[in-house]
Amino acid sequence: MEPGRPLFSHRKYWAERFGIAPFLPMSRPEMEALGWDSCDVIIVTGDAYVDHPSFGMAIIGRLLEAQGFRVGIISQPDWCSAEPFRELGRPNLFFGVTAGNMDSMVNRYTADRRIRRNDAYTPNDEGGRRPDRAVIVYSQRVREAWPGAPIVIGGIEASLRRIAHYDYWSDKVRRSVLLDSRADLLLFGNAERALVDVTHRVASGQHPREIRDVRGSVFLRDSVPADWVVVDSTEVDLPGAVDPKPDPYADTSAAECDARGGGRPDQPKVVRLQRAIPRGHPRERTAVRLPAFEQVRADPVLYAHASRVLHLETNPGNARALVQRHGDKEVWLNPPPIPLSTAEMDAVYDLPFARAPHPSYGGARIPAWEMIRFSVNIMRGCFGGCTFCSITEHEGRIIQSRSESSILREVEEIRDRVEGFTGVISDLGGPTANMYRLACKDPEIERSCRRLSCVYPGICRNLNTDHSALVGLYRRARALPGIKKVLIASGLRYDLAVESPEYVRELVTHHVGGYLKIAPEHTENGPLSKMMKPGMGTYDRFKLMFDRFSREAGKEQYLIPYFIAAHPGTTDEDMLNLALWLKRNGFRADQVQAFLPGPMALATAMWHTGRNPLRGVRREDGGRVHSAKGLRARRLHKAFLRYHDPENWPLLRGALQRMGRADLIGNGKRHLVPSYQPAGTGRRAGRPGAGSAKGRGFKTQHTGLKDAAAPRRTGRTRRGA
Repeated sequence: MEPGRPLFSHRKYWAERFGIAPFLPMSRPEMEALGWDSCDVIIVTGDAYVDHPSFGMAIIGRLLEAQGFRVGIISQPDWCSAEPFRELGRPNLFFGVTAGNMDSMVNRYTADRRIRRNDAYTPNDEGGRRPDRAVIVYSQRVREAWPGAPIVIGGIEASLRRIAHYDYWSDKVRRSVLLDSRADLLLFGNAERALVDVTHRVASGQHPREIRDVRGSVFLRDSVPADWVVVDSTEVDLPGAVDPKPDPYADTSAAECDARGGGRPDQPKVVRLQRAIPRGHPRERTAVRLPAFEQVRADPVLYAHASRVLHLETNPGNARALVQRHGDKEVWLNPPPIPLSTAEMDAVYDLPFARAPHPSYGGARIPAWEMIRFSVNIMRGCFGGCTFCSITEHEGRIIQSRSESSILREVEEIRDRVEGFTGVISDLGGPTANMYRLACKDPEIERSCRRLSCVYPGICRNLNTDHSALVGLYRRARALPGIKKVLIASGLRYDLAVESPEYVRELVTHHVGGYLKIAPEHTENGPLSKMMKPGMGTYDRFKLMFDRFSREAGKEQYLIPYFIAAHPGTTDEDMLNLALWLKRNGFRADQVQAFLPGPMALATAMWHTGRNPLRGVRREDGGRVHSAKGLRARRLHKAFLRYHDPENWPLLRGALQRMGRADLIGNGKRHLVPSYQPAGTGRRAGRPGAGSAKGRGFKTQHTGLKDAAAPRRTGRTRRGA
């Protein structure tokens, strides 16, 4: 399969003559003002249109505009009729449909399946402006408005639902969103390269459903082509050789030992069955067959196995195509897209963004825009591999970094163009604050690696952890004229940071605004092993550095750790131990959220199946993954994180008595919960969702904590994908 052409190597489309639009049009009068009689591509999105590179529709729209295409935006249309989808007419090439920057179900519902009242990607934070399963609903309305119009779906919702997936909100396994939306093509991941290729090919006369060789695409087939070899992975992993290693001191000849397979004379030999691939057959013409939709829907073990196989085929350097039967159709997933080069990343972020919401919103407040209006995205991707997070599944494990000059140009543009700028850059970051320019030391090793994480169970010896490029970027950014301070608000990977004391010193001395967010997630090895997160020893090392460098800088600064309640692999005893750690260290939770099983995540597979896809899945495997699923169990886990809240004390007292830890009930310093109950409190203990925070953040499964000795300040959840 071709890796894809360089992003800006295509000959520009003829409509380039119309020039650059101040904002991509959202109405007919705007199109007429630009001299357009039609759009080449129309993007339908569940977010408000903000012309900024942190918003997917803006990046895609401006990128296609740079290729010469006329792009219109239909933002948050009323899905109750087809009329809003006719606003801009029928596009000459196709409709591009996305739910927006968040999965629509994650955006609308809490971890307890309750409807949220707000939506940060909507003017005035108004909830309910997008439908459930927005990609499906928008695509159906497009079909109603314009029968026969080609539809290409993408964005994080389509990306994370590209195969049969467990859906937490309906509590069942659903089909690939490609089938339910009846779209012609699905593009997953950061799809700039794929979308540019597809758009130019559609402009040359191909229909999207005919395009079969683009990386990062999903489409339907009736059968597998004859020149492809299919590796059958429709059953769980087969047991390996169970014979013990030969005893070097045993009185047995070498020939006899070989004949017995190295075991005792009475030990039966188990032979591993190999899934044969013809010798010399090219990997790029090899597909892996996953268990069919009907199989994974009926069999949790096969679901866990399919999840494991998919995640092992995510490195663009060695991934094979995947195929999964859905009824009489084959859902075909091409390998992931080739990451953008630094030059391509620079060109994307140098596009002529207006860096403001569309004028039609007037003075409406858009919280997501307010959060990022003074921030700069310096990289993409994450090689952490946290099982509960969707960043890796969407953006990939290979870090794509911008050049320093491109980043500094954007800082200067914010300084000179963005209204209300006071000299403070709110963030230089991305999915993770400190993975900028970090990569495998050997590109050949990187291409062949199949590890799910570069930092778990320990930092890979082939990973370059040199933070000097990031330190240099920080210093040059804060030295720019008119820049008073540069803050780092993205989540910090502290197990990487401790490898570079110079970086920690630079960060703590100049770039922390009193509080720094980090995410230990838990204190106990059971849940940490299911999250693929480091132990608390690394946290302690980082805290020592943080405190020492804060003292040396003469600053009073605090860490805000984040923890997850009710993650798969977490027992009541684990949560009790976490609560004791919090009390011992003087932390109190301001916000509490339980684990939210998002589509495609490995932790979601654990939640749904009770199996651990981080290792080979076998039917006879007795090791099950426990998950706190009932409302009462989830309330209890959240209550342990808010042990200090009187509303939770009745629930905690009952749990401690059941666990045989009544010694922790009392009024002394060594006790976790008082034996008394303040008047008028404790009534919420039996109500669903008791103890949960009213606010919400973009990373809904996290818990913001604050040091009890720190000045009062509301904890905030960190930004996610």
